[in-house]
Amino acid sequence: MSGPVLFTPIDIQGLTLPNRIVVAPMCQYSAIDGQMTDWHLVHLGSMALSGAGLLTIEATSVMPDGRISYADVGLWDEQTENAMHRILDVVRATSDVKVAIQLSHAGRKASCEVPWKGGAQIAPNIPNGWQTVSPSDLPFQPTDHAPMRLDREGMVRIRDAFVASAHRAAKLKIDAVQLHAAHGYLLHQFLSPLSNQRDDSYGGTLKNRMRFPLEVFDAVRAALPHHPLSVRVSGTDWVEDGWDIEQTIAFSKALEARGCDAIHVSSGGVSPRQNISVAPGYQVPLARAVKRETSIPVVTVGLITGFEQAEAIVATGDADMIAIARTILYNPRWPWHAAAHLGGHIKAPNQYLRSQPHIHQNLFKVSSS
Repeated sequence: MSGPVLFTPIDIQGLTLPNRIVVAPMCQYSAIDGQMTDWHLVHLGSMALSGAGLLTIEATSVMPDGRISYADVGLWDEQTENAMHRILDVVRATSDVKVAIQLSHAGRKASCEVPWKGGAQIAPNIPNGWQTVSPSDLPFQPTDHAPMRLDREGMVRIRDAFVASAHRAAKLKIDAVQLHAAHGYLLHQFLSPLSNQRDDSYGGTLKNRMRFPLEVFDAVRAALPHHPLSVRVSGTDWVEDGWDIEQTIAFSKALEARGCDAIHVSSGGVSPRQNISVAPGYQVPLARAVKRETSIPVVTVGLITGFEQAEAIVATGDADMIAIARTILYNPRWPWHAAAHLGGHIKAPNQYLRSQPHIHQNLFKVSSS
């Protein structure tokens, strides 16, 4: 009998992952001036020993004013690069996990308090706050300070910042780069008609709304021609007359034609009016729709907690990989338990081999770390 598909390798632009489990990017709101701290060392160190095939560094801002909060990680100068280098050195010394990074600009959803202090937007005239930018001068919440409408000069500056951060990621020898065009952040703000009400060549029609996100992708692709490069998208805004799955498919096809190596399908985030029927695997149909219309690997995410559930997603071809976030925060050894339940095999550190249960004698592979 063949083993579980979840624990078979997959190749993305020459990057071979040992299984189909991705640790999704999870903001920790624990950086200082964009610089990673010891919290990131402990957090990413734990995730690196989880057994997942790919570990994704949290949404990392390409500019100081692109951070969701003042405590977000950045990669825009030598200081932020050096701080990340320190963390990655330790991760690599203790694990051979492949590492990706998600590059982002929060746009009008920037300048916010950390979640455990309420997460509300901080006005520009208050400490830890700054002026946000967006395709249009429409705030996310009616009570938010209105963003500044981006002009062409500002758009070029942001595009070039994505490129510069991508270069820094390559310099750090990060295995893969992902552009964040989901969850209501800047690139998604350009895509959605709810947040983009421009009347120039960057607004209105689908082609125009896709123009700036594709310009950013093209610039990063040119800067990293042989590096695995993916994009995270929101499959729908969950709001009538907003961004939807048909537009997502069109955007995904355009990305594939330009050399995108994978699409990570999430949803929502651009409007507080979103109406989501949350249930286990509720975003899988969005990934399935993109996979049917493209030929590059597709990642799905969202309330994937069960072992059989995860295996069914990849075994039936709904997606090529599953990404988990809260699930693996709650249970950092979820991939181990999934392998044990499904009859798969997983690499564990040599120091942990003695923990293999007697009833799962062939669970662990010996690590080369």
